[in-house]
Amino acid sequence: MAKTAHFNPEIFGFLTELGANNHREWFADNKPRYEAHVKAPLQSFITDFGPHLAKISGHFVADPRGNGGSMFRIYRDTRFSKDKTPYKTHAAAQFRHAQGKDVHAPGFYLHIEPGQVFAGCGIWKPDSASLKKIRTAISEDGAGWKRAIGAKAFKARYTLTGESLTRPPRGFDAEHALIEDIKRKDFVATFTFSTKDLCQPGFLGEYVKACKAANGFMKYLTTALELPY
Repeated sequence: MAKTAHFNPEIFGFLTELGANNHREWFADNKPRYEAHVKAPLQSFITDFGPHLAKISGHFVADPRGNGGSMFRIYRDTRFSKDKTPYKTHAAAQFRHAQGKDVHAPGFYLHIEPGQVFAGCGIWKPDSASLKKIRTAISEDGAGWKRAIGAKAFKARYTLTGESLTRPPRGFDAEHALIEDIKRKDFVATFTFSTKDLCQPGFLGEYVKACKAANGFMKYLTTALELPY
């Protein structure tokens, strides 16, 4: 594991100031700070996490490239948003399945924001076909699902989150014992770290432990989608 911290408190200082000065002129003047305190440390973290991820599953990818890799770009897509601020005020990485094409693929996640650092895992807003596969798996293999979310290490760390339907989805028994899980629109779990944790030399090890704790949950979802784990 890393002997020195990947991140330092400057990452929060930069993101906080970006939130107060979210325009292109300020970012251009402060881009060297972004490169030094956000982008480079996150790329280094992704590189160092790669060998550990491979031991969890060889089918998920840690790609440190600044564009097209695991790290999300700082630039917001404002085309269809009323909010036209050009930059995100958080940093993040997704270690998605090798067969996934976008953020909606199953994966492990890291979110860094002033006042909020968390690990995530699962599948966020899956397409309708993937959603049906996961719901069907839970409907037909409820015992396996309960083992996945009830595993001691997973339950001790993670909280299931995301959106759910208000009514049971069409084709599923409204009286099913796991109908509340079948109604989920996201199959995501999160585990919160402190901002101090992020800046410690041992953070990589703690993040690896968090990902390992999600192994059963991730395997269940990935297998439900008929993908190799």
